[in-house]
Amino acid sequence: MAKEQLMSYEDAIERFEVVIGLEVHVELNTVSKMFCGCANNFGSEPNTNVCPTCLGLPGSLPAVNRKAVESSIAIGLALDCQIASNGRFARKNYFYPDLAKNFQTSQFDEPIAFEGEISIELETGEVFMVPIERAHMEEDAGKLTHVGGETGRIQGAEYSLVDYNRAGVPLVEIVTKPIYGALDKAPELAATYVRAIRDIVKSMNVSDAKMERGNVRCDANVSLREKGAEKLGTRTETKNVNSLKSIENTVRYEIRRQAFILAAGGKIIQETRHWHEDRGHTSAGRPKSDADDYRYFPEPDLVPVQPSKEWIEEIRQTLSEKPALRRKRLQTAWGFADLEFRDVLNSDLLDEIEATVSAGASPQSARKWWTGELARLANAQQVAVQDLPITPEQVAAIQRLIDSGELTDRIARDVVAGVLAGEGEPAEVIESRGLKIVTDEGALIAAIDKALASQPDVMEKIRDGKLQAAGAVIGAVMQEMRGQADAARVRELILERAK
Repeated sequence: MAKEQLMSYEDAIERFEVVIGLEVHVELNTVSKMFCGCANNFGSEPNTNVCPTCLGLPGSLPAVNRKAVESSIAIGLALDCQIASNGRFARKNYFYPDLAKNFQTSQFDEPIAFEGEISIELETGEVFMVPIERAHMEEDAGKLTHVGGETGRIQGAEYSLVDYNRAGVPLVEIVTKPIYGALDKAPELAATYVRAIRDIVKSMNVSDAKMERGNVRCDANVSLREKGAEKLGTRTETKNVNSLKSIENTVRYEIRRQAFILAAGGKIIQETRHWHEDRGHTSAGRPKSDADDYRYFPEPDLVPVQPSKEWIEEIRQTLSEKPALRRKRLQTAWGFADLEFRDVLNSDLLDEIEATVSAGASPQSARKWWTGELARLANAQQVAVQDLPITPEQVAAIQRLIDSGELTDRIARDVVAGVLAGEGEPAEVIESRGLKIVTDEGALIAAIDKALASQPDVMEKIRDGKLQAAGAVIGAVMQEMRGQADAARVRELILERAK
């Protein structure tokens, strides 16, 4: 594939106005699928959570998942949308191997929610109001695995495998109106907006919101027009971008790519594109279809969704605290500086840290454990920190033992290792591994005397005021006690003996 030519980002922003639009797909975490009773489970054996309905076999009939409708309404309310009194499903017709029915059941002209907005604050403090055009219900497609190619995509693959387990999983697609005025902040705004959507649905517990699993993914639309022009430029749509970093990089790349083409007198092709994280660029997919090309028509096997005002208000009362308000509340309560709190947000560990604080740990110690030692261990094991087999309650219990002087920081890391290895609760690990701190002062003094005997000049140095000399004795005692002595108490005992 020939390498595409790019304009510098600064020159592109100087010459062109950037307009973006974002389509965020949110998989709901309902027990069953959108239109049938098949399990909505991630990670099942391929093609085991399927039935005639989600496979589109003749004679099968769909039935709407009430919980999915409720979650969709909740998402609409959280985005300050109006909720439709009459929402209708339609058939979106197109062929692709992961759509067994050859159409997708979605919503077209009558979405469940419409005309909303969300406030997005960037790290610089700038605030953008992002207008929401609609949030509509639909079903997900299956998953294709392309085998044999270098990039995991169909180009160059020897064959493809299809798994229909995901076909029929409930989706809410949130579509923005065109977003103007972001200027050079467009890539950052795109990523921050998707983070905000992810945080909202996660806090509401309507989605697992794991982007690496595709629970939240984004189609990023980018177009450029000359400064001062009224007509929008031709847009491209980069499909299924599933990380915040990739969303930002995708928008930035498309701005540079399109700017070079337009400046050279070329034309932008309206098409879908794919982001290649490993190579840092997008590539062409297929010509982008407009609504007419999908031949939408009302789904004849499903009645309209007509939520009552009373039901909508019941759902409204269940909405959780908005993530932006929650973040400000927690930062104030914890006393974190902006940089400290930004590290917490970037680590995506706010929930774990909050739960650890609620279990009794101080905010700083909770932050230290999750963004420090636990993050290091997760990275070594190549798993997400949240997937480590340790709970916030266990982390808080370990920290309480440190605070009470029953564990040192070093021994505490051994306790964490035992918990992660499945050896039980922290107290059980301490008992089984013999990790209790030595508090018997007779044993400590004996170890100190032994260390002093091998370093006869140390005591004189301490008596001469060179207190740092005690460090060598402390180190020898800690080695003798296998790290299970309180170093501060050992130091006190050494200084007492030097008097």
